[in-house]
Amino acid sequence: MDENMYKYFKRDVSWLSFNYRVLMEADDSHLPVYERIRFLSIYASNLEEFYEIRVSEHRGDIMKKNYTDESAETSEESLENITREVNRQQQDFYRIFSEGILPELRRQRICLYQDGRPEDFHREFVRNYFNEEVFPFLSPVTIQQGVRTFIRDRRLYLIVKMSHKVSGEPYYVLIKIPFLKAPRIISLPPHDGMFYYMFIDDVIRANLPVIFPGYDVEGCYSIKISRDADIYIDDREAGGSKAIVNEIKTKVGKRKIGALSRFMHDRAMPAEMLAYICESFGIAPDDLIVGGRYMNLQDLVRLPNPVGAELEQKALPPMRVPYLDRTGSIFRAVEQRDVLLHFPYQSFDYLLRFLMEAAFDPDVEEIKITQYRVAENSAVINSLISAARNAKKVTVFVELKARFDEENNVSAAERMEQAGIRIIYSIPGLKVHAKVAVILRRGDRADFAYLSTGNFNEKTARIYSDMALLTCHGGLIADVNSLFSVLERREGTPVFRHLLVARINMTQEIMRMIEREAEHAKAGRRAYIVLKMNGLHDKQMVDALYHASECGVETDLIVRGICCLVPGQPYSRNIRITRIVDMFLEHSRVWYFYNDGAEDLFLTSADWMRRNLNRRIESAFPVLCPKIKREITDILKIQLRDNVKACTLDGNLRNVFKHDGRPPVRAQQAIYDFIKQSSF
Repeated sequence: MDENMYKYFKRDVSWLSFNYRVLMEADDSHLPVYERIRFLSIYASNLEEFYEIRVSEHRGDIMKKNYTDESAETSEESLENITREVNRQQQDFYRIFSEGILPELRRQRICLYQDGRPEDFHREFVRNYFNEEVFPFLSPVTIQQGVRTFIRDRRLYLIVKMSHKVSGEPYYVLIKIPFLKAPRIISLPPHDGMFYYMFIDDVIRANLPVIFPGYDVEGCYSIKISRDADIYIDDREAGGSKAIVNEIKTKVGKRKIGALSRFMHDRAMPAEMLAYICESFGIAPDDLIVGGRYMNLQDLVRLPNPVGAELEQKALPPMRVPYLDRTGSIFRAVEQRDVLLHFPYQSFDYLLRFLMEAAFDPDVEEIKITQYRVAENSAVINSLISAARNAKKVTVFVELKARFDEENNVSAAERMEQAGIRIIYSIPGLKVHAKVAVILRRGDRADFAYLSTGNFNEKTARIYSDMALLTCHGGLIADVNSLFSVLERREGTPVFRHLLVARINMTQEIMRMIEREAEHAKAGRRAYIVLKMNGLHDKQMVDALYHASECGVETDLIVRGICCLVPGQPYSRNIRITRIVDMFLEHSRVWYFYNDGAEDLFLTSADWMRRNLNRRIESAFPVLCPKIKREITDILKIQLRDNVKACTLDGNLRNVFKHDGRPPVRAQQAIYDFIKQSSF
């Protein structure tokens, strides 16, 4: 088929489909109520970031008349589609909260007040709490047309409509809800076997006559805004690493005053009041998103659980790796064979032990590692500092442009520099997203490499599903050294024998392997591809998969987030798309090509997004050990059999559960059991 006839989902609407899949978990009555609350919170937090970044980018394009070329739609049309879909999802969001979460909490003897009018037995407590803990931090501001009051992003505000009791003159007043001085959810005294909680919003609502004596309060409504949180760093002209650091510090501090990207209002707000507010604050109609009485419901994760663990998802404790524990030394164990680690199914402690062993091994001369998202108070950083203090040469590439982690990364880099670690900062014009480390030892002692699909971050390793390989394979180590030469800008275009590196050989090799499967199919041989990733957006890659499907290649895609490939078309009839949302965030990227039975398998940090393949340094590494290769392919098969948490994505971007009547398979639990049984 002519490639011009191919269809593609729009990137942003595809992402909204993924976030709706998250919301579907909050709607699952089979889950414990606090797990449902967690997914409701994740949905709200995801949407917040979406408006801060993607919607802000569209608005910036509109202002500059700089329309993107990823579709025929203009940014205005994209925003219309986004607003329409978000408003639809918001209706389900508040339905789930009010008709699903709240009644289930009450069945569990937990009452979260909803109307600002506490029961008689709580009124004195609420009044006293307000007077002592809230009232001193309120600063109401009268809204006057022509006088702009700045509204902070991610903060909650109440707008009160009232009139003077004598003159009848109307007023609109803005109240910023205290952010740091009081918790969002207030614990009230239990009563008659029930546990009671109240939003601070409602504590304020219940005491409005105290704030405004002499006025009749006629209505009180919630609002919030989102602002542009993206920061553009032109590090090609910044004038060196220190200048980049200073520019990042300056621009991160300005995030809170970015351009407006969303104005969310209580759906109960009267139309004339909304019109007055919009005129007063310069809000355009396409900025408006309909919300509910309560916003920032990601704060629900702070709701205390007074009942017990039965209201929460049962945790899967990280497993030990018997082979590594028996051997004692990580180095000695890896010298005997490659080791694959599965996070969070297995303990992240093994990476820390690996780095700490390097810090104290007298034969270790040098450690090199990349850092994309650094955990606060990072044990990984502490291990590297220990190595530097033990006279090891330590080089750390720190990506300063990791969005929302810029400050943390800068702080960690400065701390490491003070300890004598050599820091390499961002490459101008690129982000370094590869997750690699190498340990170099003197003489003929074995060197080691650590290659991963996820960050060197012990906090995300508790909730992100990733894989990491520990190896002393000489070819892989040579390639990792070459990759660090690129990062250190000592080697322009190296030759990689095993690694696939974005902007060097990755795209070409992916295209070659897809086309090879197509040739097998055309020759009548079995042709099969499995691709697991977080996002599929690159048009060249999508077109290659469409072409392979037309040639007869069977393809299974396991794509958690954005997926611009449209299934169910004549040219995609051999392609199936699976989306899994469960306890852990599916984060590992795996590429499998049947290759006429030879089976090529890669683990990687790269999604098939344009940014990953063209504007980042990414790495993909082959799995060479037959036993590990079989372990990973078995895990892929488990995920494809999931009929509990897996959905297929249809031609209309709907998430359709794979409830096929077969014995239930919940992939993440099944993978946990599989790893436990196969540990050796």
